[in-house]
Amino acid sequence: MPAPHDLTAVDLRNALASGELGAEEVTSHFLRRIEELNPALGAFLTPTPELALTEARAADTLRARGGTLPMLHGMPLAHKDLTDVAGVRTTMGSAALTPWVAEADAPLPAVLRRAGAISLGKTQVPEFGLSSYSENRVGPPARNPRDLRLSPGGSSGGSAAAVAAGLIPFAPGTDGGGSVRIPAAATGLVGLKPNRGRIPSGSGQQDLGQFVVAGPIARTAADAGLLLDAMVGEPNHRATSAAPSANPFLAAALRAEGSFRIGVSTRSPFESRLDISLDDEALQALDAGVAALTAAGHDLVETDLHYDERYPDAFEVVWTASLATARLAPGREAELTELAATMRRRALSRSAADLVSAIDVLRTFETDTIRQYSAYDMILTPALGMTPRPVGWYTDAGADEDYARQCRYSPFTSMVNVCGLPAISIPALDTQDGLPMGVQLIGRPGAEADLLAVAAQLGH
Repeated sequence: MPAPHDLTAVDLRNALASGELGAEEVTSHFLRRIEELNPALGAFLTPTPELALTEARAADTLRARGGTLPMLHGMPLAHKDLTDVAGVRTTMGSAALTPWVAEADAPLPAVLRRAGAISLGKTQVPEFGLSSYSENRVGPPARNPRDLRLSPGGSSGGSAAAVAAGLIPFAPGTDGGGSVRIPAAATGLVGLKPNRGRIPSGSGQQDLGQFVVAGPIARTAADAGLLLDAMVGEPNHRATSAAPSANPFLAAALRAEGSFRIGVSTRSPFESRLDISLDDEALQALDAGVAALTAAGHDLVETDLHYDERYPDAFEVVWTASLATARLAPGREAELTELAATMRRRALSRSAADLVSAIDVLRTFETDTIRQYSAYDMILTPALGMTPRPVGWYTDAGADEDYARQCRYSPFTSMVNVCGLPAISIPALDTQDGLPMGVQLIGRPGAEADLLAVAAQLGH
């Protein structure tokens, strides 16, 4: 049998469920990889080997007793350090907060723990999950396994780096403006942002605009479907079950069925403020995606989309509003990163009327955008506007340029969060330098299964 880190998550789950592999054996294997590889990657901020091994031994005891096993029995994963895990330090990626050790799991870790998953620790994030890169003043930056000089993106960058490097088989991320899809694209993975309300277990941070939803980061569509099945609801079936009623998203990926009308677009709602100039590699990835989807039998058509010019300002206001209520440690405000400090000052200076006005703009944007998208089954865009960026690239020219660079790097993701739609990032090609570039498919409301099926059709 291949090493556990060389197995797909589905195959690893099946080996654990059958007893071919033991939970302690698998957990120890991945913990050794973390110990060996994480110092260079910075993917894990807080590994938790003792807690993980204790849970793994309990999982093996459960299996030895016989009976029903949960869906993710013995499966290793990790959580972003934006959410509480019982007995583990939470930092929110901020040196301006006093870290705390949670007494209980937040909703998402609780659901996945009950599903049988074993957390190996907390992964690196940007401060407060604010950015499309995973660098902060709490620990070393997360780095891209394809090239350690580069960022894996953010805010789920530590989690994506861990999956791409084989430190864990898959990971739950949270996505409020692209935070699952961006790092998945930057590291050559599949990243799915579910529909608003699909995951009943809460989000990764306070979220005035209801942008944030949890979603899977994985190496294959089937692996993403398996994790999404566990995230969506309380497991009450055997780990070996592959029936559609038990694992509907995994089943959709395994069937890989469907033919769709897909609109192709390179328009971004940030065009009214910024020059959105796409790298050649981003356009090549889009062309590769068009060719692959056409070969798979889909109808690819050009679109004529138009976005509200007020979007950039309104999104920034709502996206950063939660910074106004961040509970900083006394006298520690100077320890905020420049981006967080600047955005917090602006958030504190805005009135309730400013927030209401921005939310109204985004409500109108949502209605109008979904109306335009409804002419198609899916919308295809580049996943990113540029190749993966160097560590430190965002932070060398002030807060406003930092934010502008983020928008230019990922000009097609935040609009999906505002609209509440599902979307998936799929690898499309590797550049001459060996860097992954992907495409994004945006689905109709509730169409996660279709997105997973199409990703599987493309060989992922």
